[in-house]
Amino acid sequence: MTSRRTGRERVAEPWEPTAAGVLRLPSGRLVRGRALRRPLPAGPTPDYAVYLLGKPPPELPWEARWLRWPDFRLPSSDAEAQEILGEAWARAGTERVEIACGGGRGRTGTALACLAVLDGVPAGEAVDFVRRHYDRRAVETPWQKRYVRRFGGFGDPASVPGGV
Repeated sequence: MTSRRTGRERVAEPWEPTAAGVLRLPSGRLVRGRALRRPLPAGPTPDYAVYLLGKPPPELPWEARWLRWPDFRLPSSDAEAQEILGEAWARAGTERVEIACGGGRGRTGTALACLAVLDGVPAGEAVDFVRRHYDRRAVETPWQKRYVRRFGGFGDPASVPGGV
């Protein structure tokens, strides 16, 4: 993969699979979920991050995208969510990708479940997958759970940027 900032080929060291918040998708991709209200974990920083917030995040020293997603709600735009999460899924194959919201459970868990759907987990099983492998309280509201099931109908990995 070529870095958008430098134009050079980039293959990042992956996240430590046993590190806090790291979810291993069935394909082997590793994605870190975290709470922005907590300090940045020790160790490597993300190469690419998606921040799920009601307002733009502060400037960061790594590449990041903002997906407008108020607390306890759903993304403001399904199309933007599909595009941004699709890019995160694709980049997780070669880069350290982080998904984060304020508390690291509801919005982050929902987005991780959507990545699991893109990775081949059936939409009806993705929330349970994330609760087993990331946080047992991930995906906090009934409408977030429905969103994941509906996300499975938005398309397949071949239809997202960088998909198979």
